[in-house]
Amino acid sequence: MASYGSCPSIKNILLLDSEGKRVAVKYFSDDWPTNNSKIAFEKFVFSKTVKTNARTEAEITLLDNNIIIYKFVQDLHFFVTGGDDANEIILASVLQGFFDAITLLLRNNVDKREALENLDLILLCLDEIVDGGMILETNGPLIAEKVTSHSMDGAESPLSEQKHIACHVDLRH
Repeated sequence: MASYGSCPSIKNILLLDSEGKRVAVKYFSDDWPTNNSKIAFEKFVFSKTVKTNARTEAEITLLDNNIIIYKFVQDLHFFVTGGDDANEIILASVLQGFFDAITLLLRNNVDKREALENLDLILLCLDEIVDGGMILETNGPLIAEKVTSHSMDGAESPLSEQKHIACHVDLRH
């Protein structure tokens, strides 16, 4: 992965269910070049963290030279991964921003069923938080606001036009 000097980078953001299966994931690193290696990493991380009690506040672990900050809510497991030289506080702020935005977007119904029904919003949320490993935003309410403005822009349009609109919105920033 390209180094951005002192700029912290995120390797991936994972949202898994209570069995360790994908709900929404986004990778920003070449550490896992194939889909199989990504799935293996997700299973590994899940198996190493599932027995911890990360419900009240985020937990941190070091696995395979990666710092992973994670939090569990209902039947969803939130993970943010950085390199072993990453700043835990910055990773935790990315996790908290992701969690806060999801909580707002799902109107406090943070569970797998609601997440799957609103998967488009969650994926937009990931795009607003990190781009190519670089952190763009960690403020949950601001992330949620940007996501809802994207979805309202394209609400009446076919999907192909929505993508076009999203590109125009992104270019104006």
